[in-house]
Amino acid sequence: MKRTRIGLWAASTLLAATALTGIAQAQELTVLCDDIGFGCLTMDPVVKRYESENPGVKVKLETVPYQSLVESLPVQLESGEGPDAAIITDLGGLSRYYLDLTPYVNAANFEKEYSQTLQWLRGSNPTSKAINGMPTTLTVNGAYVNLTLFEQAGVPVPKEGATWAEWAEATRKVAKATNTEYAMEMDRSGHRFASLAISYGAELVDDQGKPVIDKGLKDAVEQFVAWHKDGTMPMDLWGAVGGATHRELFSDFLNAKTVLYFGGSWTLSQMDKEVGDLFDWQVSPAPCGPSSCTVMPGGGALVGFKHTKQPEAVGKLIDYIAQSKNNAEIVSAAVEIPAAKSLIENGVTYPGASERTQQSLSTFIAQIPKMAPAAYRFQGWRYQRAMMNALTTRISQVLNSELEVDAALDRVKQDVELAIKAAGQ
Repeated sequence: MKRTRIGLWAASTLLAATALTGIAQAQELTVLCDDIGFGCLTMDPVVKRYESENPGVKVKLETVPYQSLVESLPVQLESGEGPDAAIITDLGGLSRYYLDLTPYVNAANFEKEYSQTLQWLRGSNPTSKAINGMPTTLTVNGAYVNLTLFEQAGVPVPKEGATWAEWAEATRKVAKATNTEYAMEMDRSGHRFASLAISYGAELVDDQGKPVIDKGLKDAVEQFVAWHKDGTMPMDLWGAVGGATHRELFSDFLNAKTVLYFGGSWTLSQMDKEVGDLFDWQVSPAPCGPSSCTVMPGGGALVGFKHTKQPEAVGKLIDYIAQSKNNAEIVSAAVEIPAAKSLIENGVTYPGASERTQQSLSTFIAQIPKMAPAAYRFQGWRYQRAMMNALTTRISQVLNSELEVDAALDRVKQDVELAIKAAGQ
């Protein structure tokens, strides 16, 4: 009888120890993020504070290149693996993997703060009320202009309302007069190209979630190709890299190799720190196409994934980061545009940012009311990534004389339709 009691005691002790070990392991969370803007670096102080207020919870912020978030993370998620949470930008495309945070967060606060951008996280289910993540910051595509080169060339800087064609003409004059390598550059990104396309009248996706290939898109592709053929844009960027490879060109602007760089608001902090007093620069209002003076909205979101073994812990972490004080701290350090309504209305201070950078933020924010409905629709589309990748790949083939424009656009539609079919829709 004594031996039985000892055996039961030993067994119960082992079970308790195993349970405690399981709890400890279960409280370790991994969050993937990059190190630009609202990411690992700027979240770190807030996350450390969360850990100190929640003993037993360990959060690993794992810094990865943006390209990994775009290409490798979806593969991991498809296999049922990957981190507990991540900051992502393919908001609609990854929606089927998201953890519904509703039971673990202040749902009323999320709806109040992120009423518009929450919809982008709901993918192909626009009637859903699920809270699939915390929108971190808004981003706005836009043009960075080297004012010093304009001044040296004696060429007036185009004013608000200037067309893409007028910008191309002005920057060509500046590049020629100053012996600058390139007049204009655009990130090798379907998202950046979408700004040009929609301003030319492209719809890209209709209300039913079907891809649209129209005259506006054709006109934009033809103009884009023409700028590469006549040397306004460098052929070795969009043309030399194969497939849908994403490539940002901030370094060329930093090194004064281009007069105009079309990137986005997420590089403002980096621009402020690295350009410094090397030359004078500004963010210019959106160039206009025949249809509108629009650029693409965007942004990131901190999301949890369904496969996590600790959904409540993930939810509580995200809810903590979403609290106004914590959110404002990260946005301020990131020098980005807040997504939370209260922070937009009350403003965010950027104590480390220069006056020029704060003015640039104001210019980016001023573009938001001018964004075309097509831009918002495209941003929240589940198959946005498929369309962007197809555009990047097929435009490059046109530049390399592998396809004519009409054939390339036919391929874009086929590519996206195959992606929709593969997803079972």
